[in-house]
Amino acid sequence: MKTYNSMERVLTTLGHQEPDRVPFFLLATMHGARELGMGIREYFSRAEHVAAGQLRLRARYRHDCLYGFSFAPLEIEAWGGEVIYYDDGPPNSGEPPVKSLEEILRLQPPRLEDAVGLQRTLATLRLLKQQSGDEVPILGVVMSPFSLPVMQLGFELYLDLMEERPDLFRRLMAINEEFCVAWANAQLDAGATAICYFDPVASPTILPRDRYERSGFAVAQSTLSRIKGPTATHLASGRCLGIMDLLKKSGTAALGVSSLEDLAEVKKAAAGKISIIGNLNGIQMRHWSNDEARAKVREAIAKGGRGGGFILADNHGEIPWQVSDELLMAVSDAVHSYGHYPLNRGEVS
Repeated sequence: MKTYNSMERVLTTLGHQEPDRVPFFLLATMHGARELGMGIREYFSRAEHVAAGQLRLRARYRHDCLYGFSFAPLEIEAWGGEVIYYDDGPPNSGEPPVKSLEEILRLQPPRLEDAVGLQRTLATLRLLKQQSGDEVPILGVVMSPFSLPVMQLGFELYLDLMEERPDLFRRLMAINEEFCVAWANAQLDAGATAICYFDPVASPTILPRDRYERSGFAVAQSTLSRIKGPTATHLASGRCLGIMDLLKKSGTAALGVSSLEDLAEVKKAAAGKISIIGNLNGIQMRHWSNDEARAKVREAIAKGGRGGGFILADNHGEIPWQVSDELLMAVSDAVHSYGHYPLNRGEVS
């Protein structure tokens, strides 16, 4: 069989056909710091660090993407929020910058050129593109307009907004959509191949289906239609089966799948309309043995791999810092052992 490069491998599987092997996305944001022998805060302080870390991780683990994402609060920092750094985990957001619902009346989307963190990400994407060309997909990331308010307002105030002030909810969605579209398209212009659209509040794990259907679903359709490149929706380890019919109508090409749901069921529900990405449990991965890692990879490939339309990855879009390099290598080795097409039923079942 023909040997594919990473771009060819991913495009083939997104076309619901089988390439040479199951594509593998190692969505590691922090492990590049280890590769460079520096702390997490220092690592994220320069585009050159993140680009070098991503390139080294791909060379080590032989996976099929470069990840331009640094950390979720990068966007909220652009809105005037605080980023809190940790020595052993991803940076997190501090106090929400919007303190009351009435402030939404005065809120305006930040200018990308004024946001130091966003500009650093664009520089990272340009460096990755210069180094890799068209051989490997480069992933950019946006927070959805519907999920960003959890960091803008805090969860409790956001739920109040949805229920009590539909006028202000619509205004916030419009403002956030303008920002999200501009940010996504800037990443595509800088070299991203596709955009991962993180939308955890859409998941039935967080919000009842009927509330999403009458609120966030229209936001997703409108936003995704304006992004000038392919998108993958990620529910950040939230369940998807309860809204799969809506996701198939949203305009997204792929879906990040939770470890809380069975890959075979999700693959059947996707019905060749959406490719699925997942669903190794990153939290549990911290405690796996190498043999357990191989078994989990084998099981995921058996359930999701046949017929293409499947990319092996973790279920959250961010590998925890505590997952060892040795364990990541065991995952990689298992993909390269069990993931070659045509899949042998005896080897992967």
